[in-house]
Amino acid sequence: MSTLEGKVAGGSGGTPGIGLSHPTLFTPIQVGNLSLANRIVIAPMAQYSAEDGQMNDWHLIHLGQLALSGAAALTIEGTAVTPEGRTSYGDVGLYSDECEDSMARVLGSVRRWSDTPIGIQLNHAGRKGSRQKLWDGGAQIPHGHVNGWNTYGPSSVAFAAGETPPTALDRDGLAAIRDAFAAAAQRASRLELDFIQILGGHGYLLHQFLSPLSNHRDDEYGGSLENRMRFPLEVFDAVRDAFSHDRPVTMRVSATDWVDGGWSVQDAVAFVQALEARGCAAINVSSGGSNPAAQIPVGPGYQVPFARALKQATTLPVIAVGMITEFEQAESILSTGDADLVALARAVLFDPRWPWHAAAHFGAQVRAPKQYLRSQPSGLPKVFV
Repeated sequence: MSTLEGKVAGGSGGTPGIGLSHPTLFTPIQVGNLSLANRIVIAPMAQYSAEDGQMNDWHLIHLGQLALSGAAALTIEGTAVTPEGRTSYGDVGLYSDECEDSMARVLGSVRRWSDTPIGIQLNHAGRKGSRQKLWDGGAQIPHGHVNGWNTYGPSSVAFAAGETPPTALDRDGLAAIRDAFAAAAQRASRLELDFIQILGGHGYLLHQFLSPLSNHRDDEYGGSLENRMRFPLEVFDAVRDAFSHDRPVTMRVSATDWVDGGWSVQDAVAFVQALEARGCAAINVSSGGSNPAAQIPVGPGYQVPFARALKQATTLPVIAVGMITEFEQAESILSTGDADLVALARAVLFDPRWPWHAAAHFGAQVRAPKQYLRSQPSGLPKVFV
């Protein structure tokens, strides 16, 4: 690997870099025992391209290009801990030897050419499972139809009108899913993944337990906030115990359901503080996902205020995500203290060299493979060193 030093025009649309002496975006940070070279992480992004939960050459192409982006860390897409925990039949899984072997092949090839830390997001879709692929509309596929299965949730409450409600989990079902998260974490350890992110938001199973919109239980897993947090915290403990103890386990949370009477920022603060007490290494802050009718004011940085609110309530590193696309925008989020890191998703799909271009814009440094050194713009000061 080499170093890309951006001292030239190379930001968005060729705008001259502002030449910050110490842009926060390119300062190192520690997340648990994991040292990150900068504050840019690549968020998990579903590809709907697995076969029986197994990765293939598409995932090698996808993860391989992003591992050369100069970001500090790369997160594998939401990965199901059981076959029924997949959102769609094209989701990646880590619930069988075949899934583990296919992921090992992809990781082996990527790691041959990149030393970017790679982690994984573990998930169970709950009532949002058994769906068509995104580009086919994402509608629920009923149990008994091709590529469909029975779904599970905290209560028998459908996600959307007209959908088949999930089967409410009994104690044995809860234990089986908790054990499946732990088993996937053990597989992640064998794969030598650098970190785990547990998906506790976006309306998937753990969020379904947290939100009163989807959790109507009257046992110790429902009702009060303490009870609704119980199962997600048990899952966190199981993953933390099963994963290599020298590597961080983090959590993605939805800070609000965007619905009156649903999960709120105040609830999220209590959840994050409970996670911190259990050894969580970082919090990734998103929102929504529990109600398809929620009115969400989507726009640049629309979720950053939630990151700020949670950052004020915890000492953990906080990661902001959601329509972060511009270099100055990302730097502002960090330099004003709204978050400690930024996660890129669709922006880095559109521009897989976003971190390079941001470094050029700010006059910063980012790692790049020596095979690409000759791509430096001619007639301009040296970009690669």
